[in-house]
Amino acid sequence: HSHWPLNTAVMSILRPFVCDDLWTFNKVNLDSLTETYDLRFYLHYLARWPEYFTAAESMNGDLMGYIMGKVEGKKTDWHGHVTALTVAPEYRRLGLADLFMADLEDISENRHKGYFVDLFVRKSNDVAVMLYRKLGYTIYRTVLEYYSGVNPEDAYDMRKSLSLDPDKKKMVPLDKPVHPWEL
Repeated sequence: HSHWPLNTAVMSILRPFVCDDLWTFNKVNLDSLTETYDLRFYLHYLARWPEYFTAAESMNGDLMGYIMGKVEGKKTDWHGHVTALTVAPEYRRLGLADLFMADLEDISENRHKGYFVDLFVRKSNDVAVMLYRKLGYTIYRTVLEYYSGVNPEDAYDMRKSLSLDPDKKKMVPLDKPVHPWEL
């Protein structure tokens, strides 16, 4: 990244996520709404899309949260994707998620020339849905039973158009839900 903002309100710095963070991010991931993956998954993202893997670190060195994403698609569906965004409970409501999202949107638009950014969020995660709406995201479609496991749940596929989609065509909601295999 060409700039790493220092947020004086929470005294944190955004910096590249590094391998050593994998040993200290458990307290950030210990949240029922945070998807956790195996180590290979994180390492794959770190190796393939390092610019999309960002951490927030407090002045005393604590990992406050992170965002992990990628760029994907073809032609006018080329876009940034938020794979995971989480902030440790003690650092929530300080604006870190806004900083993470602005950084990922900037990378998607300026470095990768994406048309939009998308993400999946549990339908029951009202706080996250409200956050993303506040940041300009709309519910593009519902993905039925996207989240599996003990508590299977539908997801919202939320999108925000970038400057290459000035008419916001990529945000126009679809009428019917889809299944994960249709994505």
